[in-house]
Amino acid sequence: MDPVIELDALEVRFGGRPILKKLSAALIGRSIGLLGPNGAGKSTLLNTLLGFHRPYSGTARIFGMDVRTHARRVRELVGYMPENDAFIAAMSGVRFVRLMAELAGLPPEQALERAHEALFYVGLGEVRYRPMGTYSLGMKQAAKMAQAIAHGPKLLLLDEPTNGLDPPARARMIQLIREIRDRGDLRLIVSSHLLRDVEECCDEALILKDGEIAAYCNLEEERRSNLRFLEIEARGEKREAFLAALRELGCETAPGAQGRTKLVLPSQMEIRNVYESAAEHEVELRRLNHKRDSLEDIFLKAMETADGRL
Repeated sequence: MDPVIELDALEVRFGGRPILKKLSAALIGRSIGLLGPNGAGKSTLLNTLLGFHRPYSGTARIFGMDVRTHARRVRELVGYMPENDAFIAAMSGVRFVRLMAELAGLPPEQALERAHEALFYVGLGEVRYRPMGTYSLGMKQAAKMAQAIAHGPKLLLLDEPTNGLDPPARARMIQLIREIRDRGDLRLIVSSHLLRDVEECCDEALILKDGEIAAYCNLEEERRSNLRFLEIEARGEKREAFLAALRELGCETAPGAQGRTKLVLPSQMEIRNVYESAAEHEVELRRLNHKRDSLEDIFLKAMETADGRL
């Protein structure tokens, strides 16, 4: 898969102070999470990709096109859902989305048609003629998504898409993002300070800290590898013999918290082998969990300083 975004020693400065510091990476996933604490440079990176900030040195490319020399073409290919609202309260949803589609380069009639389609797609078809000032927060977020996809982009930049949403509205937004991702006709960058959003929506994660790349990981590979990590709680007189049998099968074991045992399964071993060995040794398995929170582990490690502090 060709890179959707390439960062080549990208540096951005404000008032002479470096905000993005020599970023270099090739982002290739269908859905890429952009993570980092406040001030890490996430929004600056998005705005640079959109052409709002000019690189001090280096460059960035979207689908192979330099954001400095092909800014207009890049904007035609990109849909942007900003973190902050920018609505005209008295304007209806359909007029707003039509306007944004026209600004993205569509002729008026096609923009209107796409506006209706996009609003129905995000679940706002019944309220598309209402003034946007009467929309709830969840509806406004959905309207921002509609204007981002109305012109048929190839890349979607989502800046804090679940910001301020209650649990039901957040679940709808996450489901919508996953549906768009799974369609396969465009790529996504999801910027969020919520690890859970990225975990649920993204295949890869780019973690920024103080304007630098702290980590870049393939979440799909992490998920597959985590299927080999287990934590079990075994009870029975032959517990030690059971663990010894697992080691003979090539399984690594280590003591865990509260009397549990951590296992690393070899590639040829399946979970059913653990159950079979437990039955053979008359051991009761009271708990068996896959390793979880892999992204949290990666994020916290990336945020650590040289002396181990966050």
